[in-house]
Amino acid sequence: MVTNDGINIVVSNGFICRSNWLKGGEGLKMDEDRTGSTSNKDIIRQLICFALKHRKIMQSYLDETGVYHAQHRLLMKIFHEPEISQNDIARSMDVSAATVAVALKKLEKRGFISRHTDEGDNRFNKITITEKGNRVVEQSKRIFEMADKKILDGFTEEEKRTLSVLLQKLNDNLDKMEEEIRLGKERT
Repeated sequence: MVTNDGINIVVSNGFICRSNWLKGGEGLKMDEDRTGSTSNKDIIRQLICFALKHRKIMQSYLDETGVYHAQHRLLMKIFHEPEISQNDIARSMDVSAATVAVALKKLEKRGFISRHTDEGDNRFNKITITEKGNRVVEQSKRIFEMADKKILDGFTEEEKRTLSVLLQKLNDNLDKMEEEIRLGKERT
């Protein structure tokens, strides 16, 4: 569970991510043991806090587009895969078809997308972005580019490459864990 009291983001395992940009929070400080090494817990805490802060900041920036977070994800998905079907969206985003249907209805009602029946199969809707939706996508791309620059401000090219390699290692480890979970579920 994640709660937010306006200053701190409290994550279910009990640690607190302080938000510097709200009401002058102190930020997260890493603990070092007596040998000067950093614990795995502190590194994971930093990663989680980074992800939570990033999401909160990006949502604040994206609020100016007039599209809510979940709807925004759908709009970007449709932009990257024109005429994608509702079922394909649900599968790729790992959400129910009903959830996608509700969000698409709201986007359609507000004029960001249009849906039309697939001529080859009347059971499927093809979804396309309207001009209004394209304007939101272009505005969002500018916001993402600006935020990316700010987040990596002060990093050298070498530091960015090193960070990318390290994050890829973390991602590879998470992929292995996901595979272990998948295989474990298949065995039961």
